[in-house]
Amino acid sequence: MLNGERMDQLDNLDYVLVPVGIGLLGIYHVWLILTIRRNPTRTVIGLNAESRRQWVFSIMDDPLKNGVLAVQTIRNNIMASSLLATTAITLCSLISVYVVSNTSAGVNSSSSDSVSLHGTTSTSSVKYFAILVCFLLAFLCNVQCLRYYAHVSFLATLPTSKDRRESIEYVVANLNRGSFFWSLGLRAFYLSFPLFLWVFGPISMFLCCCVMSVLLYFLDTTSSFTRILHSHSVNVETKPSDVESVCQPS
Repeated sequence: MLNGERMDQLDNLDYVLVPVGIGLLGIYHVWLILTIRRNPTRTVIGLNAESRRQWVFSIMDDPLKNGVLAVQTIRNNIMASSLLATTAITLCSLISVYVVSNTSAGVNSSSSDSVSLHGTTSTSSVKYFAILVCFLLAFLCNVQCLRYYAHVSFLATLPTSKDRRESIEYVVANLNRGSFFWSLGLRAFYLSFPLFLWVFGPISMFLCCCVMSVLLYFLDTTSSFTRILHSHSVNVETKPSDVESVCQPS
């Protein structure tokens, strides 16, 4: 009887705290996207997009001379994306095996044993499924990131693209799209933290969402000093097309 009342209370908290926590993260990211579009220099993503644009123009000013540097730089990003993709798909496999083994054990056990610290068997399955989808999303985003970075490694070293602004802008757009998918993959990893804590209860998950929203705000936004320092190191201003290439992958 006590276990049933306790589980009812946990279910009620799940219905309230979990949507509020996910909604808090969703509202923050909607604000972040709007800020990137309207005032890109206020965000790290906008400043990085502008820096990558300057880097591509400087590299493709003399692709025969700077080709090795371009390929090595992009290769480092490819290796980092490969590591995250491998980690994500490995965690997906481990979670799948764990869920299948627990499901098989739950079928053989009695119904009274299906209630545990993590909730009922069905509730736990939903939690692990959410974590699995999160890592699958991270894997797909990092694979798309690899696709764009590999494409840029060819485009950035084409001698025929020199002094052709349209071709260089196309390389910039592909590089920014690859970085955009890299950011999405990292966000999926960040989202896995509150989902993991959801296994131990909705209260810990909600608190993690609140703390993560605050931390992401300080990681994603720039200070006035950073903007001034960046303006001295970059000569060309960011165009709307550069920011759109970050927010609108094809």
